[in-house]
Amino acid sequence: MAEPLWKLTATEQADAVRGGDVSAVDLVDSHLERIAEVDPQVNAVTQLLAERAREAAADTDRRRAAGEELGPLAGVPFTVKETTAVAGVPTTYGTPRFRDLVAPADAPPVARLRAAGAIPIGHSNMPTLVLAGMHPRSELFGETLNPWDRTVTPGGTSGGDGVAVATGMAALGLGNDSGGSIRIPAQFCGVTGLKPSTGRFPADHRAIGPDDPGPASQFLVTDGPLARSVRDLTRAYEVLAGADPRDPRAVPVPAYGPPLPGPVKVAVVADPGGHGVHPSIAGAVATAADALREAGYDVQEVPDVPRLDEALDAYLRITLTEFAPAWPVVRTLLGEGGDRYIEMAMSRTEPATVPELVKLTGTWLNIRRTWAEFLDTYPLLLGPVFTEPPVEPGLESRDPAGRDRVATAMRLCTATSFVGVPAVAVPTGLVDGLPAGVQVVGRAFREDVCLAAAQEIEDRLGVLTPVGPWGRR
Repeated sequence: MAEPLWKLTATEQADAVRGGDVSAVDLVDSHLERIAEVDPQVNAVTQLLAERAREAAADTDRRRAAGEELGPLAGVPFTVKETTAVAGVPTTYGTPRFRDLVAPADAPPVARLRAAGAIPIGHSNMPTLVLAGMHPRSELFGETLNPWDRTVTPGGTSGGDGVAVATGMAALGLGNDSGGSIRIPAQFCGVTGLKPSTGRFPADHRAIGPDDPGPASQFLVTDGPLARSVRDLTRAYEVLAGADPRDPRAVPVPAYGPPLPGPVKVAVVADPGGHGVHPSIAGAVATAADALREAGYDVQEVPDVPRLDEALDAYLRITLTEFAPAWPVVRTLLGEGGDRYIEMAMSRTEPATVPELVKLTGTWLNIRRTWAEFLDTYPLLLGPVFTEPPVEPGLESRDPAGRDRVATAMRLCTATSFVGVPAVAVPTGLVDGLPAGVQVVGRAFREDVCLAAAQEIEDRLGVLTPVGPWGRR
């Protein structure tokens, strides 16, 4: 008996639909059957768009029958984080207050994927307002479980997409990342994820209403894809890249830059800042380093990444200062206990004064310059996504010690978001039945170099998913 269509990679799905070997309707129906089988166990898909998806698939099949050339993601189902607008569907942010906040148009990355032929099949779960912590538990939709082990978090805040992709409910997920929110669920769920350079993908990060957010929200948050393989991630990257008049931050930089003189240097840092790393994660970094060395890269262990602790402090002061005026109202939307994660940070960090904030923005640029100089010497950095294996759900909101532990573990994600450079999370294998992984960080707008290195790692270490609850292959 042939394997179900949902098990195909996104690339295989699109090529089969484009070639007429598979109908888009059958492909969507296969994913809907998978959602019906698996989602009651993991609760990753929040708003299922079954009829809309079938209609889009039928239109794809009609266009193919008429001889039209289909896009590079023709028929591929994808999920969309609850922060990101899908036309005609509520963008709820996981809070009951916004359950009827219907989006008038697709957000730019959704429109890009749709124009390439991909089909939104549902929204995906996340922490309430992306502020209630790292674990994807929302007031409106409840808790999402890790398909490898329900006793650990799938990570967040794009955890719903990570679970949907890992289990085969969608071939691609569209999340966003301002300090690890794509890369952490990629590691914890055993999939790949791309946090692009600031300005690489167009987006619309206006949360509610017509007003744009402040500079921290504008420059730290980047939308990006999750996929089961680097090849699928690369195809999504090619579709999402480019300028758009709806987002003046997005710049028309080519998706592929000039070849780098070889062998490409890779700096390896298993314990950024010297704050500690679990042996399994240090082992994952070493395994990925060996894979790159075998592929011909010039892999060198270096003492540390640039100015890590200074970057973490500036990130926290800038973001909390920007957020502080709205906090008294926002915290009322988070539900019981949902304010603990942010409140613990705010209680220990005073908002910056105007002169302090001006100085901090200068520090921000200065740190970005230092990183640019570092990456001029080493075009790639290999390091951990999260310096521990997957942790218990809600650890970051339990108490100050739990919050500090999680913030410390995700420190390289936070720093690389702060400096605006691209990073690809890629699995390295299983340790004690749970996924382990690394991230490959590169120069601004050289996602192509990161993806090529991640492909070499994947070619040697393999793909972990799709997986069925609980850990079944």
